[in-house]
Amino acid sequence: MIDRSGLAQFLRHRREALQPEDVGLPRGPRRRTSGLRREEVAALCHMSTDYYARLERERGPQPSQQMIVSIAQGLHLSLDERDHLFLLAGHTPPPRGTDGEHISPGLLRILDRLDDTPAEIVTELGETLRQTRLGIALTGDQTRYSGPARSIGYRWFTDAATRQLYHPDDHAFLTRMFASGLREAATLRGPGSRAAHYADLLLAQSEEFRQVWKDHTVGIRPKEVKHFVHPEVGALELTCQTLLDPSQGHLLLVYTATPGGESHEKLRLLSVIGAQTLR
Repeated sequence: MIDRSGLAQFLRHRREALQPEDVGLPRGPRRRTSGLRREEVAALCHMSTDYYARLERERGPQPSQQMIVSIAQGLHLSLDERDHLFLLAGHTPPPRGTDGEHISPGLLRILDRLDDTPAEIVTELGETLRQTRLGIALTGDQTRYSGPARSIGYRWFTDAATRQLYHPDDHAFLTRMFASGLREAATLRGPGSRAAHYADLLLAQSEEFRQVWKDHTVGIRPKEVKHFVHPEVGALELTCQTLLDPSQGHLLLVYTATPGGESHEKLRLLSVIGAQTLR
C-alpha cells in the first residue's frame, strides 16, 4: 500500500535539501525558495508540475514504478533512498547490481557540470543512460532506443546507420571490440544475463557477428582517441576519458579535443548549432 503522507514528506524534504547548482541549474538573482522549486523537480523528473505537486500534497493516483524511477533519478537519490522511495510508493525496489540503471548521485553531479562538454553515462553493455547537451549534439540522442537496440554493440551489427558516426578506418577494430566486450560480459554475468541474451540474438541475426564471435577474442579495449564523422561539421578527433562507478558498473565517458585544433573549433560550432540535425 502507498504511504501517501510518508511519500509526500520524503519528497518535500529531498526537494528542499537540493540546491540548483547540485543538479546543474542556474540559481538566478531572485530565488527565495530554500531548495528546488516544484516545477524544477518536475522538469528533472520528466513529468508535469501538476502531477508532482499532487504527490507532495498527498493526492493523485499511485505513481507507477517508472514514475518512481524518474523521481529517484531526478532528485539524485542514493540507492538506499531510491529503495525507500519505492517502498513508500507501494512498490518492491528493483534489484541492485551491474544490471541496474540507477545512476549514483556522485556520477550525476559530475555530469551536470559538463554541459559544455560531450559526455554520457553508459552501462557495461554500451546502453546510454544520460547525455549532456553537447553529447547529444555529437552523437544524437542515444537514450531514445528500447530493447536490445539500446546497446551500441548490438546496433553495430544490426543497424547500418550506427556506423556512419565513426570513421571507416575504425570499423574493423570496432567490430572486433564490440564482439570481444560482449563475450567478456556474457562470460562474467552468466547464461541468464542480458549480455548472454544479446549474444544469442546477434548469433541468430548477423553473419558478421558470427564470424568474429567464433574467434573467441577477448581483451580488446577502446582506444583513447575516437574518430567521429558528424553530418554537419565533418571529421572529429576526440580524446575519451572514462570514469568507472564500480558499484553499478556504469561508465562516464567524457570527450575532449586538443585546444586550438580543428576538432576543438568544430566542437565550439556544435555547441552553437546544437542537436537539431541529429534529432
